Amino acid sequence: MSVEAERVIIVALDFAEGREALAFADRLRGTGCAVKVGKELFTREGPAICRALHERGLRVFLDLKFHDIPNTVAAACRAAADLGVWMVNVHASGGREMLVAARAALGEGAARPLLVAVTVLTSLDAAQLKEVGIDATPAAQVLRLAQLAAAAGLDGVVCSPQEIAVVKAACGADFLTV
Repeated sequence: MSVEAERVIIVALDFAEGREALAFADRLRGTGCAVKVGKELFTREGPAICRALHERGLRVFLDLKFHDIPNTVAAACRAAADLGVWMVNVHASGGREMLVAARAALGEGAARPLLVAVTVLTSLDAAQLKEVGIDATPAAQVLRLAQLAAAAGLDGVVCSPQEIAVVKAACGADFLTV
């Protein structure tokens, strides 16, 4: 699958209620923006919110950060693809086998969703990483996990703007940074 070279603005639909999210999304029609559906909105509204956004012609980034055993993550990625989402994400810290399973579950072809991995949550600093057994700086861990995601065949990673250059240098210019 060729990854889009265009820059896409992804607008977070961080609303608790579907009606609020859809009213805001209606204002985005025709702008070329994509929308992000996160855990709160998806948990409250379920798959119907993705379908409603898709019916409005909006590309949906389903930001649920799947992280589980490989088979479970693969099944979740297939379910997300069945919703017609444009992009879905997983946690890179789930390991190579989980990443490969997630990627394989989405198949090939232009119609499949983009698959990106979360590296290090931007809320974590070096001290917090150390608390969970990671003795690396956030930047070093981001790079390690981005390279793992690239090796597993993912389309890109979710990272902070400060990490884009180093991720692109290590993983290639076509590797997506969200």
